[in-house]
Amino acid sequence: MAKMGGKIREIIRKRKWRVHVKTWMLLVALIILLPIDATLLRLDHIKMTELRDEVLAVDAKISNDESDEAAMESDAELAAALTKLKEFVFSHIVVNVVEENGTQRVDFGTGPFYLEHQYLRAATKALAEAEKMQVDDKNPHGNIYAAAGEYCRAEAISHGWNWSSPEYINCMMTEIAKYPASDELSDKIIARLPSTELYRKNYASPVWAPTLAGWMILLTLILIVVILIRIIYWLVLRIAIIFI
Repeated sequence: MAKMGGKIREIIRKRKWRVHVKTWMLLVALIILLPIDATLLRLDHIKMTELRDEVLAVDAKISNDESDEAAMESDAELAAALTKLKEFVFSHIVVNVVEENGTQRVDFGTGPFYLEHQYLRAATKALAEAEKMQVDDKNPHGNIYAAAGEYCRAEAISHGWNWSSPEYINCMMTEIAKYPASDELSDKIIARLPSTELYRKNYASPVWAPTLAGWMILLTLILIVVILIRIIYWLVLRIAIIFI
């Protein structure tokens, strides 16, 4: 047993001479790398936020009063901004804090965002097309859409709503639903209205990507593994000395 203990001590003594990089040196390197990793991830997050804000800025310029040609130009500009955002997110590690149902969680990607103005333009166009539809002559209320429009336009003027605002669209749908004979018309309008999910975007980023931040994180992880292995190895040898 004493002979075995002497061999273990000899192994420890030889390792001290052979290993030039001490564990404390690796710990210092790890302490230096961690804030660098955090900074690089933060820079990628800021870049993603800038690109996402550009998308929302382009979307905010969209108006339901645009001509067909202007609408095509707006859609092309928005598509280009979305492409830039997607290409960046898909090729970088983007760590983001997302709030969902009142709780916050860490996610990889942009988090959900909405192209509100593009949706309102499409919804306004659908309502305008619905305005052309006439209710059956037997309906005592006549043109239900016209009646709802008359009420909601007065409300819009009173409250300062735009014709393409969510408040005006909700007012129209609420008023139309009040009429007993409006089921068929309401169904047609709802069918014409675009789904909001088409205008909800959420791009996910990879957990690791071959970027500067990605390589630095990989180096940090390797360093952590080496340190853990060294600590475990040292503990095993120390325990062996005690019990042998």
